[in-house]
Amino acid sequence: MSWLDEVKWDANGLVPAIAQEVGSNDVLMMAFMNREALAMTAELGEAVYWSRSRGRLWRKGEESGNLQRVKELRLDCDNDVVLIKVEQTGGGVGEPTIACHTGRHSCFFQRFENGAWQAVDPVLKDPERIYR
Repeated sequence: MSWLDEVKWDANGLVPAIAQEVGSNDVLMMAFMNREALAMTAELGEAVYWSRSRGRLWRKGEESGNLQRVKELRLDCDNDVVLIKVEQTGGGVGEPTIACHTGRHSCFFQRFENGAWQAVDPVLKDPERIYR
């Protein structure tokens, strides 16, 4: 798979991956991928990441039901960051789309204001109800 060889993996065999929502263009999250995760993402059409804390692959939404369906994969000019354009799906019909483990739409919910980080986006669903 020569396309995987074009990625500049770090010393741990990882590459940063940014998930961006198609339509809104919201940056939902940043995680890491190893070769297997990127290959699986391309093959399955669903975002698969490498969890550094768990030391294993994880499919986005495997616990929460908030899946990321891949619409497009891009590689930056230095070949060291992957951009995944996704359709984020919620945990159920009529439920909000949640990418962040804090229960928010995006992991980038803190804004720097007056010398401090302020949470500016609401919690859409209590994380205790998302992760059982």
